[in-house]
Amino acid sequence: MVAIPAGTFRMGSDDFYPDERPVHVREVEGFAIDRYEVTNADFAAFVDETGYRTVAERPLDAEQFPQLSEEELAPGAMVFTPTEGPVDLRNWRAWWRWQPGASWRHPGGPETSIDDRTTHPVVHIAYEDALAYAEWAGARLPTEAEHEYAARGGLEGARFAWGDEPFPGGVAQANTWLGHFPYQHVSWAGTAPVGSYAPNGYGLFDMTGNVWEWTSDYYTPRHIMPGEAPVERGLRADLLAAGSVDETGAPRRVLKGGSHLCSPEYCLRFRPAARSPQAEDTGMSHIGFRLARDL
Repeated sequence: MVAIPAGTFRMGSDDFYPDERPVHVREVEGFAIDRYEVTNADFAAFVDETGYRTVAERPLDAEQFPQLSEEELAPGAMVFTPTEGPVDLRNWRAWWRWQPGASWRHPGGPETSIDDRTTHPVVHIAYEDALAYAEWAGARLPTEAEHEYAARGGLEGARFAWGDEPFPGGVAQANTWLGHFPYQHVSWAGTAPVGSYAPNGYGLFDMTGNVWEWTSDYYTPRHIMPGEAPVERGLRADLLAAGSVDETGAPRRVLKGGSHLCSPEYCLRFRPAARSPQAEDTGMSHIGFRLARDL
């Protein structure tokens, strides 16, 4: 891990997506955070020792989902699939598919493996999977503020972790989508081994790009200002009122950092201020995590 000094910074952005507003001063105590995203090799060590099964490896509860067939209840996960050409970018279902048998061990489905991807970030991780790993490692997930503060690497006010241009000189500075989304890619086609791109000012790798990363904070449609009551787990009505549940009632947490699927044409979220809501019970082929600790 890397020790991050205590300090204050301007959190959020008023220039891009509404949920990144408002920009405000946030104070962060000193903490430590993983230099790299948790890899397949890291997660395999955890599973070998504990026998843990991820959410994607468990069948859905028939009583909870009586409308689903036996086939639909089988273990699986959402997998990104490039299209053959341009599509309506308002329809995310054009490039995401439900894949039975997809999991962290088989990121693309039963016929795929991680044998040659041990240094890639682990994916198909639901929130409770990340918590289980953190407990085993004696650590925790970072807060949203900690993640953004660390991702900036001390570069205050810049749009990206390296400056204000997404692709300086036409070169990707992180594992993001360079080309036409979701069918033409001229950089990495998927996740990259951790540390494949230059670190930020704190010596942290892949704080933007590669995979989205879980944080411990509930998602809200705008930032909760210092002094406002934080969103805590409570009655479903309380979470609903805060905008912290999805349409099925599943609590949503904040993802940070963007992923290899982020493209200026569709998702300009490979920025420290960017954030995304994700249901706690859902991992996907572009979602992973890293850990933090109190100093």
